[in-house]
Amino acid sequence: MRKIFVCVLLSLAALFGNASDENDSSALGSQLGVYKLKADEIDRENKNNVWFSGHENYNIYKSRQSELDVTLEEIKKLKGKRDNDSLAKIDELERKEDFLEKQLDSYAEFKDAPFSGLLKAPDVPAVPSITNPFDLITGFSYITQLKQDLESYNKQTRDLDRLLEKLKEKDTLLEQIIQISSGEAAGVEVEKSKRLILEFEAAYDVALTSAAVYERKINEAIRRTTNEIKDETKHSVSILAIIVVTIFISFLLKLLSKRFMSERGYIFNKVINIINITLIILILLFAYIQNLTYLVAVLGVASAGIAIAMKDMFMNILGWMVVTFGGSFKVGDRVKLQKDGLVYVGDIIDISLMRMTLLEDVTLTTYLENRRAGRVIFIPNNFVFTTLISNYTHETLKTVWDGIYITISFDSNYKKAMYIIKEITKKYSKGYTEIARTQLNQLRQKYNLKNTNVEPKIFSFIEPHGLTIHVWYMTNSYAALALRSTLSGEFIDAINKEDDIMIAYPTQTLNLRQAGKIDPQGTQAEQI
Repeated sequence: MRKIFVCVLLSLAALFGNASDENDSSALGSQLGVYKLKADEIDRENKNNVWFSGHENYNIYKSRQSELDVTLEEIKKLKGKRDNDSLAKIDELERKEDFLEKQLDSYAEFKDAPFSGLLKAPDVPAVPSITNPFDLITGFSYITQLKQDLESYNKQTRDLDRLLEKLKEKDTLLEQIIQISSGEAAGVEVEKSKRLILEFEAAYDVALTSAAVYERKINEAIRRTTNEIKDETKHSVSILAIIVVTIFISFLLKLLSKRFMSERGYIFNKVINIINITLIILILLFAYIQNLTYLVAVLGVASAGIAIAMKDMFMNILGWMVVTFGGSFKVGDRVKLQKDGLVYVGDIIDISLMRMTLLEDVTLTTYLENRRAGRVIFIPNNFVFTTLISNYTHETLKTVWDGIYITISFDSNYKKAMYIIKEITKKYSKGYTEIARTQLNQLRQKYNLKNTNVEPKIFSFIEPHGLTIHVWYMTNSYAALALRSTLSGEFIDAINKEDDIMIAYPTQTLNLRQAGKIDPQGTQAEQI
Protein backbone atom coordinates (compact mmCIF):
# COMPACT_ATOMS: atom_id res chain seq x y z
CA MET A 1 0.00 0.00 0.00
CA ARG A 2 2.86 2.27 0.92
CA LYS A 3 4.59 1.50 -2.37
CA ILE A 4 1.45 2.38 -4.24
CA PHE A 5 1.18 5.72 -2.36
CA VAL A 6 4.82 6.58 -3.13
CA CYS A 7 4.32 5.75 -6.80
CA VAL A 8 1.29 8.06 -6.94
CA LEU A 9 3.21 10.89 -5.28
CA LEU A 10 6.10 10.49 -7.70
CA SER A 11 3.70 10.52 -10.65
CA LEU A 12 2.01 13.68 -9.38
CA ALA A 13 5.37 15.39 -8.82
CA ALA A 14 6.49 14.52 -12.35
CA LEU A 15 3.26 15.78 -13.76
CA PHE A 16 3.48 19.15 -11.98
CA GLY A 17 7.17 19.46 -12.89
CA ASN A 18 6.50 19.10 -16.61
CA ALA A 19 3.73 21.72 -16.42
CA SER A 20 6.10 24.18 -14.76
CA ASP A 21 8.76 23.63 -17.44
CA GLU A 22 6.23 24.23 -20.14
CA ASN A 23 5.10 27.51 -18.49
CA ASP A 24 8.72 28.72 -18.24
CA SER A 25 9.38 27.91 -21.88
CA SER A 26 6.22 29.75 -22.91
CA ALA A 27 7.26 32.87 -20.92
CA LEU A 28 10.74 32.87 -22.41
CA GLY A 29 9.35 32.54 -25.92
CA SER A 30 7.02 35.45 -25.35
CA GLN A 31 9.86 37.61 -24.01
CA LEU A 32 12.06 36.66 -26.96
CA GLY A 33 9.33 37.77 -29.34
CA VAL A 34 9.08 41.11 -27.59
CA TYR A 35 12.85 41.65 -27.90
CA LYS A 36 12.79 40.82 -31.59
CA LEU A 37 9.87 43.19 -32.20
CA LYS A 38 11.73 46.01 -30.46
CA ALA A 39 14.87 45.26 -32.47
CA ASP A 40 12.89 45.30 -35.73
CA GLU A 41 11.27 48.59 -34.75
CA ILE A 42 14.69 50.13 -34.11
CA ASP A 43 15.83 48.95 -37.56
CA ARG A 44 12.83 50.60 -39.18
CA GLU A 45 13.55 53.87 -37.40
CA ASN A 46 17.22 53.74 -38.35
CA LYS A 47 16.41 53.40 -42.02
CA ASN A 48 15.16 57.03 -41.99
CA ASN A 49 18.43 58.25 -40.49
CA VAL A 50 20.77 59.84 -43.03
CA TRP A 51 23.89 58.40 -41.35
CA PHE A 52 22.48 54.88 -41.33
CA SER A 53 21.39 55.26 -44.94
CA GLY A 54 24.91 56.40 -45.86
CA HIS A 55 26.42 53.35 -44.19
CA GLU A 56 23.92 51.05 -45.91
CA ASN A 57 24.70 52.65 -49.28
CA TYR A 58 28.43 52.18 -48.63
CA ASN A 59 27.82 48.47 -47.90
CA ILE A 60 25.71 48.19 -51.05
CA TYR A 61 28.53 49.74 -53.08
CA LYS A 62 31.07 47.30 -51.64
CA SER A 63 28.74 44.37 -52.26
CA ARG A 64 28.09 45.42 -55.86
CA GLN A 65 31.81 45.97 -56.40
CA SER A 66 32.53 42.45 -55.12
CA GLU A 67 29.86 41.02 -57.42
CA LEU A 68 31.33 42.95 -60.33
CA ASP A 69 34.82 41.63 -59.59
CA VAL A 70 33.49 38.03 -59.50
CA THR A 71 31.57 38.58 -62.71
CA LEU A 72 34.62 39.99 -64.50
CA GLU A 73 36.70 37.05 -63.30
CA GLU A 74 34.13 34.59 -64.64
CA ILE A 75 33.99 36.41 -67.97
CA LYS A 76 37.77 36.28 -68.15
CA LYS A 77 37.75 32.51 -67.57
CA LEU A 78 35.09 31.91 -70.24
CA LYS A 79 36.72 34.11 -72.90
CA GLY A 80 38.85 31.31 -74.26
CA LYS A 81 35.93 28.90 -74.77
CA ARG A 82 33.91 28.83 -78.01
CA ASP A 83 31.07 26.41 -77.22
CA ASN A 84 27.48 27.61 -77.24
CA ASP A 85 27.00 27.23 -73.48
CA SER A 86 30.07 29.30 -72.78
CA LEU A 87 29.02 32.01 -75.25
CA ALA A 88 25.54 32.15 -73.73
CA LYS A 89 27.05 32.34 -70.26
CA ILE A 90 29.39 35.16 -71.36
CA ASP A 91 26.47 37.08 -72.80
CA GLU A 92 24.54 36.69 -69.54
CA LEU A 93 27.54 37.76 -67.47
CA GLU A 94 28.15 40.84 -69.65
CA ARG A 95 24.55 41.95 -69.13
CA LYS A 96 25.08 41.45 -65.41
CA GLU A 97 28.30 43.46 -65.66
CA ASP A 98 26.47 46.34 -67.33
CA PHE A 99 23.75 46.27 -64.65
CA LEU A 100 26.31 46.27 -61.83
CA GLU A 101 28.29 49.14 -63.35
CA LYS A 102 25.13 51.26 -63.58
CA GLN A 103 24.39 50.51 -59.93
CA LEU A 104 27.94 51.44 -58.95
CA ASP A 105 27.55 54.77 -60.76
CA SER A 106 24.42 55.43 -58.69
CA TYR A 107 26.33 54.82 -55.45
CA ALA A 108 29.61 56.42 -56.57
CA GLU A 109 29.53 59.07 -53.81
CA PHE A 110 29.83 56.27 -51.22
CA LYS A 111 32.85 54.70 -52.91
CA ASP A 112 35.57 55.75 -50.47
CA ALA A 113 33.81 56.12 -47.11
CA PRO A 114 30.26 55.86 -45.81
CA PHE A 115 30.24 59.30 -44.12
CA SER A 116 32.65 61.39 -46.19
CA GLY A 117 29.92 63.73 -47.39
CA LEU A 118 28.33 64.04 -43.96
CA LEU A 119 31.49 64.49 -41.91
CA LYS A 120 32.92 67.22 -44.13
CA ALA A 121 31.72 70.63 -42.92
CA PRO A 122 30.47 72.96 -45.69
CA ASP A 123 32.67 75.87 -46.72
CA VAL A 124 31.94 79.16 -44.99
CA PRO A 125 31.07 81.81 -47.62
CA ALA A 126 33.36 84.81 -47.81
CA VAL A 127 32.39 87.70 -45.57
CA PRO A 128 30.61 90.31 -47.73
CA SER A 129 32.09 93.78 -48.03
CA ILE A 130 29.65 96.26 -46.50
CA THR A 131 30.37 99.72 -47.92
CA ASN A 132 26.94 101.34 -48.24
CA PRO A 133 23.51 101.21 -46.56
CA PHE A 134 22.17 98.76 -49.13
CA ASP A 135 24.89 96.27 -48.16
CA LEU A 136 23.42 96.18 -44.64
CA ILE A 137 20.62 94.01 -45.99
CA THR A 138 23.22 91.69 -47.52
CA GLY A 139 25.06 91.54 -44.19
CA PHE A 140 21.96 90.59 -42.19
CA SER A 141 21.00 87.98 -44.79
CA TYR A 142 24.54 86.57 -44.66
CA ILE A 143 24.38 86.20 -40.85
CA THR A 144 20.97 84.55 -41.03
CA GLN A 145 22.22 82.10 -43.67
CA LEU A 146 25.29 81.22 -41.57
CA LYS A 147 23.13 80.47 -38.54
CA GLN A 148 20.87 78.28 -40.64
CA ASP A 149 23.88 76.38 -42.05
CA LEU A 150 25.29 75.85 -38.55
CA GLU A 151 21.95 74.62 -37.25
CA SER A 152 21.65 72.23 -40.18
CA TYR A 153 25.13 70.80 -39.56
CA ASN A 154 24.48 70.48 -35.81
CA LYS A 155 21.23 68.68 -36.58
CA GLN A 156 23.22 66.08 -38.52
CA THR A 157 25.45 65.55 -35.47
CA ARG A 158 22.41 65.19 -33.23
CA ASP A 159 20.95 62.67 -35.67
CA LEU A 160 24.18 60.65 -35.39
CA ASP A 161 23.98 60.80 -31.58
CA ARG A 162 20.40 59.51 -31.64
CA LEU A 163 21.43 56.77 -34.06
CA LEU A 164 24.14 55.61 -31.66
CA GLU A 165 21.61 55.48 -28.82
CA LYS A 166 19.31 53.32 -30.94
CA LEU A 167 22.17 51.02 -32.00
CA LYS A 168 23.27 50.56 -28.39
CA GLU A 169 19.68 49.86 -27.40
CA LYS A 170 19.46 47.25 -30.16
CA ASP A 171 22.79 45.77 -29.04
CA THR A 172 21.39 45.31 -25.53
CA LEU A 173 18.30 43.61 -26.96
CA LEU A 174 20.47 41.29 -29.06
CA GLU A 175 22.50 40.27 -25.98
CA GLN A 176 19.29 39.50 -24.11
CA ILE A 177 18.10 37.46 -27.10
CA ILE A 178 21.37 35.48 -26.99
CA GLN A 179 20.89 34.76 -23.32
CA ILE A 180 17.45 33.35 -24.08
CA SER A 181 18.07 31.55 -27.39
CA SER A 182 21.87 31.13 -27.47
CA GLY A 183 21.64 30.72 -31.23
CA GLU A 184 24.59 31.09 -33.62
CA ALA A 185 22.71 33.56 -35.85
CA ALA A 186 22.07 35.81 -32.86
CA GLY A 187 25.77 35.75 -32.02
CA VAL A 188 26.68 36.87 -35.55
CA GLU A 189 24.10 39.65 -35.32
CA VAL A 190 25.61 40.84 -32.03
CA GLU A 191 29.10 40.96 -33.51
CA LYS A 192 27.78 42.89 -36.49
CA SER A 193 25.98 45.32 -34.16
CA LYS A 194 29.08 45.96 -32.07
CA ARG A 195 31.17 46.52 -35.18
CA LEU A 196 28.58 48.99 -36.44
CA ILE A 197 28.56 50.83 -33.12
CA LEU A 198 32.33 51.17 -33.23
CA GLU A 199 32.18 52.64 -36.75
CA PHE A 200 29.51 55.13 -35.80
CA GLU A 201 31.29 56.09 -32.57
CA ALA A 202 34.41 56.86 -34.58
CA ALA A 203 32.31 58.88 -37.00
CA TYR A 204 30.67 60.67 -34.07
CA ASP A 205 34.04 61.72 -32.67
CA VAL A 206 35.05 63.12 -36.04
CA ALA A 207 31.66 64.81 -36.41
CA LEU A 208 32.02 66.52 -33.03
CA THR A 209 35.46 67.81 -33.98
CA SER A 210 34.26 69.02 -37.37
CA ALA A 211 31.21 70.67 -35.78
CA ALA A 212 33.41 72.51 -33.26
CA VAL A 213 35.75 73.76 -36.00
CA TYR A 214 32.84 74.71 -38.25
CA GLU A 215 31.11 76.56 -35.40
CA ARG A 216 34.26 78.56 -34.70
CA LYS A 217 34.50 79.53 -38.37
CA ILE A 218 30.83 80.51 -38.42
CA ASN A 219 31.15 82.59 -35.24
CA GLU A 220 34.23 84.34 -36.60
CA ALA A 221 32.43 85.19 -39.86
CA ILE A 222 29.39 86.42 -37.91
CA ARG A 223 31.63 88.54 -35.67
CA ARG A 224 33.40 90.15 -38.61
CA THR A 225 30.13 90.80 -40.42
CA THR A 226 28.56 92.26 -37.28
CA ASN A 227 31.50 94.63 -36.87
CA GLU A 228 31.22 95.74 -40.49
CA ILE A 229 27.48 96.29 -40.04
CA LYS A 230 28.15 98.43 -36.95
CA ASP A 231 30.81 100.46 -38.73
CA GLU A 232 28.64 101.03 -41.79
CA THR A 233 25.65 101.95 -39.60
CA LYS A 234 27.71 104.59 -37.81
CA HIS A 235 29.04 105.84 -41.15
CA SER A 236 25.57 106.01 -42.70
CA VAL A 237 24.13 107.79 -39.65
CA SER A 238 26.94 110.37 -39.89
CA ILE A 239 26.27 110.93 -43.59
CA LEU A 240 22.54 111.19 -42.92
CA ALA A 241 23.18 113.74 -40.18
CA ILE A 242 25.30 115.84 -42.55
CA ILE A 243 22.58 115.69 -45.22
CA VAL A 244 19.91 116.66 -42.68
CA VAL A 245 22.03 119.64 -41.56
CA THR A 246 22.49 120.65 -45.21
CA ILE A 247 18.75 120.49 -45.84
CA PHE A 248 18.06 122.42 -42.63
CA ILE A 249 20.48 125.19 -43.63
CA SER A 250 18.87 125.43 -47.07
CA PHE A 251 15.46 125.64 -45.40
CA LEU A 252 16.65 128.53 -43.23
CA LEU A 253 18.10 130.31 -46.27
CA LYS A 254 14.76 129.92 -48.05
CA LEU A 255 12.95 131.46 -45.10
CA LEU A 256 15.37 134.39 -45.07
CA SER A 257 15.06 134.87 -48.83
CA LYS A 258 11.28 134.84 -48.57
CA ARG A 259 11.44 137.53 -45.91
CA PHE A 260 14.16 139.82 -47.25
CA MET A 261 14.27 139.11 -51.01
CA SER A 262 10.74 139.55 -52.26
CA GLU A 263 11.81 140.39 -55.79
CA ARG A 264 14.35 137.61 -56.36
CA GLY A 265 13.15 135.18 -53.71
CA TYR A 266 11.86 132.67 -56.26
CA ILE A 267 15.12 132.53 -58.21
CA PHE A 268 17.13 132.42 -54.99
CA ASN A 269 15.08 129.43 -53.82
CA LYS A 270 15.74 127.69 -57.13
CA VAL A 271 19.47 128.31 -56.76
CA ILE A 272 19.39 127.01 -53.18
CA ASN A 273 17.63 123.84 -54.35
CA ILE A 274 20.23 123.22 -57.06
CA ILE A 275 23.14 123.86 -54.70
CA ASN A 276 21.55 121.67 -52.03
CA ILE A 277 21.02 118.76 -54.42
CA THR A 278 24.56 119.16 -55.78
CA LEU A 279 26.04 119.13 -52.27
CA ILE A 280 24.07 116.03 -51.31
CA ILE A 281 25.23 114.23 -54.46
CA LEU A 282 28.86 115.20 -53.79
CA ILE A 283 28.57 114.08 -50.15
CA LEU A 284 27.24 110.70 -51.26
CA LEU A 285 29.89 110.35 -53.96
CA PHE A 286 32.80 111.09 -51.64
CA ALA A 287 31.28 108.94 -48.90
CA TYR A 288 30.55 105.78 -50.88
CA ILE A 289 32.69 105.73 -54.01
CA GLN A 290 35.92 104.00 -53.07
CA ASN A 291 38.04 104.95 -56.07
CA LEU A 292 37.34 108.53 -57.11
CA THR A 293 40.31 108.49 -59.50
CA TYR A 294 38.66 105.69 -61.43
CA LEU A 295 35.39 107.63 -61.51
CA VAL A 296 37.11 110.74 -62.82
CA ALA A 297 38.90 108.70 -65.50
CA VAL A 298 35.65 107.09 -66.63
CA LEU A 299 33.87 110.43 -66.75
CA GLY A 300 36.77 111.93 -68.67
CA VAL A 301 36.62 109.24 -71.32
CA ALA A 302 32.84 109.41 -71.54
CA SER A 303 32.63 113.22 -71.46
CA ALA A 304 33.16 113.65 -75.21
CA GLY A 305 30.37 111.26 -76.13
CA ILE A 306 28.13 112.66 -73.43
CA ALA A 307 28.78 116.23 -74.60
CA ILE A 308 27.72 115.34 -78.16
CA ALA A 309 24.73 113.24 -77.21
CA MET A 310 23.48 115.70 -74.60
CA LYS A 311 24.52 118.93 -76.27
CA ASP A 312 21.10 120.55 -76.05
CA MET A 313 20.75 119.63 -72.40
CA PHE A 314 24.13 121.12 -71.54
CA MET A 315 23.29 124.25 -73.48
CA ASN A 316 20.01 124.49 -71.57
CA ILE A 317 21.86 124.17 -68.26
CA LEU A 318 24.38 126.81 -69.36
CA GLY A 319 21.48 129.03 -70.43
CA TRP A 320 19.89 128.51 -67.03
CA MET A 321 23.11 129.67 -65.38
CA VAL A 322 23.19 132.76 -67.60
CA VAL A 323 19.54 133.55 -66.86
CA THR A 324 19.82 132.87 -63.14
CA PHE A 325 23.12 134.57 -62.37
CA GLY A 326 23.14 137.10 -65.21
CA GLY A 327 19.94 138.79 -64.11
CA SER A 328 18.53 139.18 -67.62
CA PHE A 329 15.26 137.47 -66.73
CA LYS A 330 13.48 136.43 -63.58
CA VAL A 331 10.18 134.85 -62.70
CA GLY A 332 7.38 137.39 -63.12
CA ASP A 333 9.01 139.31 -65.99
CA ARG A 334 6.95 140.06 -69.07
CA VAL A 335 8.86 139.07 -72.18
CA LYS A 336 8.38 138.93 -75.92
CA LEU A 337 9.80 136.12 -78.04
CA GLN A 338 9.78 135.76 -81.80
CA LYS A 339 10.49 132.33 -83.31
CA ASP A 340 9.83 131.03 -86.82
CA GLY A 341 7.66 134.04 -87.66
CA LEU A 342 5.46 133.68 -84.58
CA VAL A 343 5.42 136.20 -81.75
CA TYR A 344 4.67 135.34 -78.12
CA VAL A 345 4.18 137.81 -75.28
CA GLY A 346 3.58 136.69 -71.71
CA ASP A 347 4.85 136.41 -68.16
CA ILE A 348 7.59 134.03 -66.96
CA ILE A 349 6.03 131.72 -64.38
CA ASP A 350 8.95 129.31 -63.90
CA ILE A 351 12.65 128.95 -64.69
CA SER A 352 13.99 125.41 -64.49
CA LEU A 353 17.28 123.82 -65.56
CA MET A 354 15.92 123.00 -68.99
CA ARG A 355 13.47 125.78 -69.86
CA MET A 356 11.55 128.90 -69.02
CA THR A 357 7.77 128.62 -68.82
CA LEU A 358 5.73 131.50 -70.23
CA LEU A 359 2.03 132.20 -69.65
CA GLU A 360 0.60 134.12 -72.59
CA ASP A 361 -1.44 137.23 -71.75
CA VAL A 362 -3.83 139.47 -73.68
CA THR A 363 -1.62 142.17 -75.22
CA LEU A 364 -1.42 144.35 -78.31
CA THR A 365 0.50 141.53 -80.00
CA THR A 366 -2.36 139.19 -79.17
CA TYR A 367 -4.80 141.68 -80.67
CA LEU A 368 -2.84 142.40 -83.85
CA GLU A 369 -1.22 139.03 -84.62
CA ASN A 370 -2.09 135.97 -82.58
CA ARG A 371 -5.79 136.52 -81.92
CA ARG A 372 -5.52 134.11 -78.97
CA ALA A 373 -3.96 134.05 -75.50
CA GLY A 374 -3.70 131.97 -72.35
CA ARG A 375 -1.31 129.40 -73.79
CA VAL A 376 1.63 128.06 -71.80
CA ILE A 377 4.81 128.51 -73.84
CA PHE A 378 7.95 126.50 -73.05
CA ILE A 379 11.17 128.30 -74.02
CA PRO A 380 14.40 126.22 -73.96
CA ASN A 381 17.06 128.04 -71.97
CA ASN A 382 19.50 127.85 -74.89
CA PHE A 383 17.29 130.38 -76.73
CA VAL A 384 19.06 133.12 -74.78
CA PHE A 385 22.10 132.45 -77.03
CA THR A 386 20.31 132.23 -80.39
CA THR A 387 17.00 134.12 -80.19
CA LEU A 388 16.11 137.72 -79.40
CA ILE A 389 13.99 137.83 -76.25
CA SER A 390 12.64 141.22 -75.20
CA ASN A 391 12.11 141.94 -71.49
CA TYR A 392 9.39 144.48 -70.71
CA THR A 393 10.15 144.50 -66.96
CA HIS A 394 13.93 144.25 -66.65
CA GLU A 395 15.43 145.05 -63.23
CA THR A 396 13.36 147.85 -61.61
CA LEU A 397 11.40 148.73 -64.73
CA LYS A 398 7.66 148.16 -64.58
CA THR A 399 6.66 150.61 -67.33
CA VAL A 400 7.08 150.67 -71.08
CA TRP A 401 6.63 153.20 -73.89
CA ASP A 402 3.41 152.75 -75.82
CA GLY A 403 2.18 154.77 -78.77
CA ILE A 404 -1.15 155.64 -80.33
CA TYR A 405 -1.94 157.72 -83.39
CA ILE A 406 -4.89 159.46 -84.97
CA THR A 407 -5.21 160.99 -88.46
CA ILE A 408 -6.92 164.34 -89.07
CA SER A 409 -7.77 165.99 -92.36
CA PHE A 410 -5.34 168.42 -94.02
CA ASP A 411 -7.65 171.38 -93.46
CA SER A 412 -7.95 170.71 -89.69
CA ASN A 413 -6.34 172.85 -87.04
CA TYR A 414 -3.54 170.40 -86.37
CA LYS A 415 -1.79 172.53 -83.71
CA LYS A 416 -4.92 172.61 -81.65
CA ALA A 417 -5.40 168.87 -82.17
CA MET A 418 -1.84 168.15 -81.06
CA TYR A 419 -2.31 170.25 -77.92
CA ILE A 420 -5.55 168.50 -76.99
CA ILE A 421 -4.10 165.04 -77.55
CA LYS A 422 -0.94 165.80 -75.57
CA GLU A 423 -2.88 167.20 -72.59
CA ILE A 424 -5.18 164.20 -72.48
CA THR A 425 -2.18 161.89 -72.63
CA LYS A 426 -0.39 163.78 -69.82
CA LYS A 427 -3.50 163.55 -67.64
CA TYR A 428 -3.96 159.79 -67.93
CA SER A 429 -0.30 158.76 -68.01
CA LYS A 430 0.95 161.06 -65.24
CA GLY A 431 1.21 158.32 -62.61
CA TYR A 432 3.16 156.00 -64.91
CA THR A 433 5.44 158.86 -65.93
CA GLU A 434 6.48 159.47 -62.31
CA ILE A 435 7.03 155.76 -61.73
CA ALA A 436 9.15 155.45 -64.88
CA ARG A 437 11.30 158.44 -63.87
CA THR A 438 12.02 156.84 -60.48
CA GLN A 439 12.77 153.46 -62.04
CA LEU A 440 15.17 154.88 -64.61
CA ASN A 441 17.04 156.86 -61.96
CA GLN A 442 17.52 153.64 -60.00
CA LEU A 443 18.71 151.91 -63.15
CA ARG A 444 21.48 154.52 -63.60
CA GLN A 445 23.47 152.65 -60.95
CA LYS A 446 23.88 149.71 -63.33
CA TYR A 447 23.62 151.17 -66.84
CA ASN A 448 24.91 154.28 -68.55
CA LEU A 449 21.63 156.03 -69.34
CA LYS A 450 21.91 159.21 -71.40
CA ASN A 451 18.27 160.20 -71.91
CA THR A 452 15.82 159.58 -69.13
CA ASN A 453 13.08 161.94 -70.31
CA VAL A 454 9.81 160.09 -69.76
CA GLU A 455 7.31 162.86 -70.52
CA PRO A 456 4.78 162.08 -73.29
CA LYS A 457 6.14 162.73 -76.78
CA ILE A 458 3.99 163.89 -79.69
CA PHE A 459 4.80 163.97 -83.42
CA SER A 460 2.92 164.73 -86.63
CA PHE A 461 3.51 163.25 -90.07
CA ILE A 462 1.97 163.80 -93.49
CA GLU A 463 0.22 160.67 -94.70
CA PRO A 464 -1.71 160.03 -97.95
CA HIS A 465 -5.08 160.53 -96.28
CA GLY A 466 -4.25 163.36 -93.88
CA LEU A 467 -2.00 164.46 -91.06
CA THR A 468 -1.22 161.66 -88.59
CA ILE A 469 -0.52 162.66 -84.99
CA HIS A 470 1.52 160.15 -82.97
CA VAL A 471 1.71 160.33 -79.20
CA TRP A 472 4.02 158.21 -77.01
CA TYR A 473 3.61 157.80 -73.25
CA MET A 474 4.63 155.62 -70.32
CA THR A 475 2.22 152.87 -69.35
CA ASN A 476 2.07 149.76 -67.16
CA SER A 477 4.05 146.92 -68.77
CA TYR A 478 1.41 144.43 -67.70
CA ALA A 479 -1.69 146.45 -68.73
CA ALA A 480 -0.78 148.59 -71.74
CA LEU A 481 -4.07 147.85 -73.53
CA ALA A 482 -6.14 149.38 -70.71
CA LEU A 483 -4.59 152.86 -71.02
CA ARG A 484 -4.57 152.64 -74.83
CA SER A 485 -8.28 151.89 -74.78
CA THR A 486 -8.98 154.82 -72.41
CA LEU A 487 -6.95 157.27 -74.49
CA SER A 488 -8.62 156.18 -77.73
CA GLY A 489 -12.05 157.02 -76.38
CA GLU A 490 -10.92 160.31 -74.87
CA PHE A 491 -9.31 161.41 -78.17
CA ILE A 492 -12.51 160.75 -80.12
CA ASP A 493 -14.69 162.59 -77.59
CA ALA A 494 -12.38 165.61 -77.45
CA ILE A 495 -11.92 165.98 -81.23
CA ASN A 496 -15.62 165.55 -81.99
CA LYS A 497 -16.29 168.64 -79.82
CA GLU A 498 -14.10 170.82 -82.07
CA ASP A 499 -15.52 172.25 -85.31
CA ASP A 500 -12.16 172.92 -86.89
CA ILE A 501 -10.75 169.45 -86.42
CA MET A 502 -11.91 166.53 -88.52
CA ILE A 503 -10.84 162.94 -88.17
CA ALA A 504 -9.60 161.73 -91.55
CA TYR A 505 -10.02 158.34 -93.08
CA PRO A 506 -9.33 157.01 -96.61
CA THR A 507 -11.42 159.07 -99.13
CA GLN A 508 -11.56 159.47 -102.94
CA THR A 509 -12.61 162.49 -105.01
CA LEU A 510 -14.47 161.91 -108.29
CA ASN A 511 -14.31 164.69 -110.93
CA LEU A 512 -17.42 164.38 -113.17
CA ARG A 513 -17.47 166.30 -116.52
CA GLN A 514 -19.69 166.28 -119.64
CA ALA A 515 -18.86 163.86 -122.39
CA GLY A 516 -16.62 165.07 -125.19
CA LYS A 517 -15.11 167.98 -123.29
CA ILE A 518 -11.45 168.32 -122.78
CA ASP A 519 -10.21 168.39 -119.18
CA PRO A 520 -7.57 170.91 -118.08
CA GLN A 521 -4.83 168.39 -118.59
CA GLY A 522 -5.79 168.07 -122.23
CA THR A 523 -7.33 164.63 -122.05
CA GLN A 524 -10.84 163.83 -123.10
CA ALA A 525 -13.22 163.35 -120.18
CA GLU A 526 -14.73 159.95 -119.77
CA GLN A 527 -18.44 159.72 -120.54
CA ILE A 528 -20.38 158.65 -117.48
